[in-house]
Amino acid sequence: MSNYPLSYKLSWLPRFLKPTLGGDARGFAPAAGTMIEPPPARTVRLAFVGDISAVANRSAPQCDPAIATLLGSADLVVGNCESPVVERPSAAMGTKLGTRHAMTERFLAEALAAVGISREKLVLSLANNHVLDQGVEGFDETVAALNRLGIRSIGTAADGPVQRLAVGPLTIGFAAFTLWRNAGAAAFAGRVWMQGDPARWLRGAAVDLTCAVPHWDWEFRHFPQAETRALARHLAAQGVGLIAGHHAHVVQPVERIGKALVAY
Repeated sequence: MSNYPLSYKLSWLPRFLKPTLGGDARGFAPAAGTMIEPPPARTVRLAFVGDISAVANRSAPQCDPAIATLLGSADLVVGNCESPVVERPSAAMGTKLGTRHAMTERFLAEALAAVGISREKLVLSLANNHVLDQGVEGFDETVAALNRLGIRSIGTAADGPVQRLAVGPLTIGFAAFTLWRNAGAAAFAGRVWMQGDPARWLRGAAVDLTCAVPHWDWEFRHFPQAETRALARHLAAQGVGLIAGHHAHVVQPVERIGKALVAY
């Protein structure tokens, strides 16, 4: 059973058909020309993409060449693997209807090539609500498929709350987790990292930057919920320097909280 509040479930279809400016819009300022002042001495280029998915294994996307060039220039690209990577979906009817997600290994490889993302520079989070759409076997098949493709993954319980990756001159700790699940708690437990205590993540992390990658908030709302903003403030207070969220499926604000940068 999923863990969405009833009000979320009842509002999903109306907001899917017509996204809203609802949410907590208080306190957001107009876009600033400079986000970091003074400029840092050591830099890396990180690119973040949202939910990578294929409902019923449709064809790979077309991409504006400028976007492909931008993604190709990054030192590391971080995204969310929203669909299990399986050859034959176990939930055949749900996959056909689009309520269960799935994509083939070939589709993922072709989609990444189409948008200019190099697999060796890609990290995908598996901490999301759809990762068990094809059952436990589908989850295991997904992990194996990413390994075959040479794609690193984050957000699995087996790898712990923070995974340290060398990116240029920096060591970055990635903490991916999901607030939402489409299956029962027992299936997610021991496989997918749900929300944990950031104070425990950071203990002995030995990183230059901690980047949280949460699957959070409510879908199809251009401003985050008050609870989401409160969690962002909590993460920032615990020393998380960069927060890049997904799940909303629409553009949301970018905010500075102290020294932390938050892309909701």
